[in-house]
Amino acid sequence: MSATGPDGPAPSTKPSRHTGRTIGRTVAIALLLFVTVVLVLFVVFNTQTVDISLVFTDVRAPLVVALLIAAALGGAIVGLLDAVMTVRGRRRNR
Repeated sequence: MSATGPDGPAPSTKPSRHTGRTIGRTVAIALLLFVTVVLVLFVVFNTQTVDISLVFTDVRAPLVVALLIAAALGGAIVGLLDAVMTVRGRRRNR
């Protein structure tokens, strides 16, 4: 005997595929909000000026600028290495 009501078949109790996407988006938004708050606090508490010694010159800049530039350069290096490894992996699989 099937479970049918006056309006047709009973709804399934299984979670839909969209539930995982919704949870993933909620977690992503919460993580983005957390990182944004941490970065704002980071900027507020690191306002002192520091000397930065570059190859050919010295520069005075806020500490937060120096740290953000260092983080961006580190991220760029990781991204480039990932791209190189991806290209090398594709060539080997041919």
